[in-house]
Amino acid sequence: MVDYTGIERVRELVTQTGTASFIEALAEEIEADFRRWQEFDKSPRHAMHSPVGVIELMPISDGRLYSFKYVNGHPKNTSQGLLTVTAFGVLAEVDTGYPILLSELTLTTALRTAAMSALAARWMARRECRSMALIGNGAQSEFQAIGFHHLLGIRELRLYDVDPAATTKLERNLAALRLPGLRVLRCASTAEAVRGADIVTTVTADKRNATILTPEMIEPGMHLNAVGGDCPGKTELHADILRRPDARVVVEYEQQSRIEGEVQQMPADFPVIEFAEVLAGRATGRADEREVTIFDSVGFALEDFSALRYLHRLHRSARGARTTIDLVPELENPKDLFTLIGGAPAASRELPRRASA
Repeated sequence: MVDYTGIERVRELVTQTGTASFIEALAEEIEADFRRWQEFDKSPRHAMHSPVGVIELMPISDGRLYSFKYVNGHPKNTSQGLLTVTAFGVLAEVDTGYPILLSELTLTTALRTAAMSALAARWMARRECRSMALIGNGAQSEFQAIGFHHLLGIRELRLYDVDPAATTKLERNLAALRLPGLRVLRCASTAEAVRGADIVTTVTADKRNATILTPEMIEPGMHLNAVGGDCPGKTELHADILRRPDARVVVEYEQQSRIEGEVQQMPADFPVIEFAEVLAGRATGRADEREVTIFDSVGFALEDFSALRYLHRLHRSARGARTTIDLVPELENPKDLFTLIGGAPAASRELPRRASA
């Protein structure tokens, strides 16, 4: 039997742990795995694109465990009452190839993305950051707000979305959370939200080369958390922001980010820093207080590996029913798979004879 964590079980685990604490624990898991970067067999995700979206597989292994995530991105889904992103994943043992966990990853991806964003900002943003502009107030926004409030001490959140209903939804959910000391401001434009902010997080969904942030909006010392540009032909930052002489760009996995991130706009020799290099001390996330730091986040399989392993451990130890699923057969004789559908036919049974011509 394979452990199974569906939506209800993940919601139960998050509720028991607390959303902010769950995101913090995920950040710790992710950081620990990035610190052993060289142990992982890595590759860019395999993507199949259509005019309306993308479906991707994201595999990775550390030689002991293997994981993959199935994930889609279809920005127009919301017009049909569907989610833009859905996902599920598998954690398996390398020695046997047997899966040990099948899990939803739609909710978990939002949690791990917030964890990764806040983790990167810990290493890249100025220490006294207290205000953040949140551009794009859809499905990811609450998680980003909670993560930055809890892990970085953000006390002022400036909201903007082209869809006013999305901002209203976010305001309502944040009010219900009653995050201590958090002031929420609704803004009339991206420029108004960004003006004077310490951190700018962009989580927009359109599958196009958008210019959510333009060069004149960027101020010295800002940290940009660019989350929404995550597939070929989908970006959020004007290329001139990346070209700033005082800009430092950090990515998760360079080989993937060159294809899908903000840096897809740049030539192949454009300098970027992998986040693992920052953690290892071979590079710095920020050189000085006036530098503009950019985390070009596309989401990498290692983060899902960390999330699946954490979910599996929590699922086995936390309160509540531990659900399993019969995904893999359990046989007395592993060479006799046919027994699952009735066993061997009777030896004495005769086949009907075909009539002669």
